[in-house]
Amino acid sequence: MDLRVGFGDKVKLGAKVIGHKLIQYRLGTNQSTQLETKYGLLKGLQRRTVYDGEIYHAFEGIPFAQPPVGELRFRAPQPVQPWQGVRDCTYAREKPMQRNSITMSAEGSEDCLYLNVYAKRLDSTRPLPVMVWIFGGGFQIGGASRDLYGPDYFMKHDVILVTFNYRVGVLGFLSLKERSLNVPGNAGLKDQVQALRWVKENIASFNGDPDNVTLMGESAGAASTHIMMQTDQTRGLFHRAIVQSGSALCAWATEPDRRWAQRLVKKLGYTGQEDDEQELLKFLQETPGSKLALHCNAIITQEEQRDYEIIAFGPVIEPYVGEDCVVPRPQQEQLASAWGNALPLIIGANSFEGLFSYQTTLQDALHMLSAFEALIPRQVRDVIDQDELNEMVSRLKVAYFGDPDRGSMELFECLHILSTKNFWHDIHRTLLARSVYAPATATYLYRFDMDSPHFNHYRNLKCGRKVRGVCHADDISYMFYGILSSKLDKATPEYQTIERLIAMWTSFAITGDPNCETIAPVKWDPLRPGGPELCLNIADGLEFIPLPESKQFVVWDSFYTRESLY
Repeated sequence: MDLRVGFGDKVKLGAKVIGHKLIQYRLGTNQSTQLETKYGLLKGLQRRTVYDGEIYHAFEGIPFAQPPVGELRFRAPQPVQPWQGVRDCTYAREKPMQRNSITMSAEGSEDCLYLNVYAKRLDSTRPLPVMVWIFGGGFQIGGASRDLYGPDYFMKHDVILVTFNYRVGVLGFLSLKERSLNVPGNAGLKDQVQALRWVKENIASFNGDPDNVTLMGESAGAASTHIMMQTDQTRGLFHRAIVQSGSALCAWATEPDRRWAQRLVKKLGYTGQEDDEQELLKFLQETPGSKLALHCNAIITQEEQRDYEIIAFGPVIEPYVGEDCVVPRPQQEQLASAWGNALPLIIGANSFEGLFSYQTTLQDALHMLSAFEALIPRQVRDVIDQDELNEMVSRLKVAYFGDPDRGSMELFECLHILSTKNFWHDIHRTLLARSVYAPATATYLYRFDMDSPHFNHYRNLKCGRKVRGVCHADDISYMFYGILSSKLDKATPEYQTIERLIAMWTSFAITGDPNCETIAPVKWDPLRPGGPELCLNIADGLEFIPLPESKQFVVWDSFYTRESLY
C-alpha cells in the first residue's frame, strides 16, 4: 500500500513557459504534469509527502540511455534517442536484472536504464539544487524505485532528487581483455556517468540547477560516488559529494581478476575454448539474462568467501583505455590527481558496520572465528611472505585482545574487527589522502550511531530484533521512505534523526556546508589537515567528538607502507 498517492479530483488547467520548456499542469494533486526535455515531452504526477502532505512533482521511468540489449549487452551505454509525443513517466520501471537475495529467483529487466526525478517545485526565483543518489547492493542487487528510496523526506526541502538504475552483476561488469570486442568492463559505472550527463543536459527542465549537483551514495553507491570523483569522464558533472559507508579504496570496490567470465560460462555449460573471448562473448550474448543473473555469484568458492571476496562481477581496472574508460588504473594511483579533490565532501559510516557479516559469520563460525589471516587486508597479503603475515596477525591480536596467541574470537569481537577491515579503515585512508591532496577543500566526517530497536530496518532483517547496534545500511531508513517504513510520531528520536539528517544533507547540497538551523547550536567543523579525526556523531542527539574508531587505525595503518596507505 502506497501512502504517498495524491488526492483531490477538482482541477484547474494552466500553462507556463519557463525558458525553453513548456509546462502544462493541473493545480491539485494526483494530477499529471507535463514538461519538455532535450529528448521529448514527459508526463509526471503530483504527489504528497507522507508526513505533512506537501505537494511535489514525480517523474519516474525517464530513459537516460538506449536499452542495453542485443549488441549493447555488456557494453557502454549509448545516449537515448528522442521520441515523439508525450512519454508516460508516472510510474517506475523495473529494476536491473538480478537475483533476488531472498527467493533466489531472477527478477528485473535488462531494459533498465531509467531514472526518476522528484522536484519540490517546478517554478522558483532560482533553480533548485540537485541531489543525485546512487543505490548500494554490492554491485549485484538493487534498484532506484520508491519501494526502497521514496523521496518524501527530501521533498520537505527546496531540492531536486534524482535516483537512477545502473546494470549490476555480470550484465554490468563483465570484463574481457580483447580490445576488438569492446567489453573492457565497468558498464554499470558507465551507466552512472551517462545518468550524470543526462542530468547536466536536462535537469533545468525540472527547475534544477545543472551547476549545483551533489552526488551521493551508500555502500556500493558510496564507492561509486568516490570512483566518479576520480574519473575524468565526470569532470564538471557534479559539484559536491556525500559518501556513506564505502570508498573507492575498499577492497570490495575493485575486484581482482579471478577469471570470472571463464568460470561463469563453464558453470553454464560452455564447452568451447575458455580463452577464446570472442566465442565466450557469443555464448554469453546468446544466454538469457535471467540465467546469467541466477548464476553469476554462484561461481564464488567457499575459500574466496572465507577471504571476504563476495563479489564476482564488480568494478575492475579496465584492461585497455578506450574513449569511455572509467577506471584506467588502481584507485589509489588516481587519488593525487583526481579532479574530485576540489569538491567539498561529506564522508562517514555507521557505528557497527560489521553486523553486515552477522549471518555469514554464524553460518561458518568454526572457521571464520579463527580465521585471523583473512583479516589482514588482501592487498597487503599479496606482497608479503608468510613470516611477515604471521607477525601482522600477532600484532592484530595484541592490539585487540592483548594476547598474541589468541586462538579464536567471539562473534561480536569478530564483527567489530570487520567494521574496521571492510569499511572504517579504508574511509580513514581516504581521509589521509584528502588531507594531503585536498588540504584546502572541506571534508566533513560523520559517524551514524542511531540505534533504534524498531527503525534500523537492515539490522533487523539481517540479525533479528534481539541484536542491537547500527548495522551497515541502517542509515537508509532515516533518508528514504520505503516499504519497510512506518509513519512515526514526530516527537520520537527516530523522526528527529530523520529531520536532522535530511536538513544537514540538503544544507550541504545548497551551500556546501551541512551546518544549519536544525542542528544548532551544534557545530560540525570540517577536518583540519594533519589534525585529529573529529566527527559528528549522529545518534538520538548530535555530538561533535573524536572518532571512536580512530584508536583502532594505528595497528591497521602499520600493515601498510607509507606509499601504499593512500
